Amino acid sequence: MDPIVIVLAAGRGERFRASGGHTDKLNSLLAGRRVRDHVLDAVRASGLAWHIVEREDTAHLTSPGMGDSIACGVRATPHAAGWLILPADLPLIEAATLRAVALSLRQGPNQGVVVPHYRGERGHPVGFSAGCGLELMALTGDEGARKIMQAHAPLALAVQDPGCVLDVDTVERLAQAEALFHSRERGRGEAQ
Repeated sequence: MDPIVIVLAAGRGERFRASGGHTDKLNSLLAGRRVRDHVLDAVRASGLAWHIVEREDTAHLTSPGMGDSIACGVRATPHAAGWLILPADLPLIEAATLRAVALSLRQGPNQGVVVPHYRGERGHPVGFSAGCGLELMALTGDEGARKIMQAHAPLALAVQDPGCVLDVDTVERLAQAEALFHSRERGRGEAQ
């Protein structure tokens, strides 16, 4: 059984606005489409089940952070075989990376954690086995699942996907993603 992708789309995007962004970063356009739509396309293309955590899912909390969003998504899917935690600000993530993390997680131990790495840099989605469920459901605040990752000695999975590390937290990073998107499209056109 495959893990479920938890797409985190409940953040406030404060760094993006502070860098000069005029809209929510997830609704910002990249190649004429919203950032979040690029992410959701990759998730759908992966063939994995998924659940999205939106702002309204954490609106009842005083000051929700990434930990709260993760906990909300895991609580909504308690019988999953595991979870791939994917922030919705990685518009160039590849479906193949999602599948690779899921496969590696399935093949690992019950308490396993899998982290994709691109050229030595830690990326997303981070995969957590079902054995991590209670710890994930207990998360709060803005730190995310870093302590859980450290406690379980994560497997570093090398991938050839710069999209797993290229978030769009700033206007400059969105411009980098746009340039990489067009470079990839040119490469695909030349290959045909």
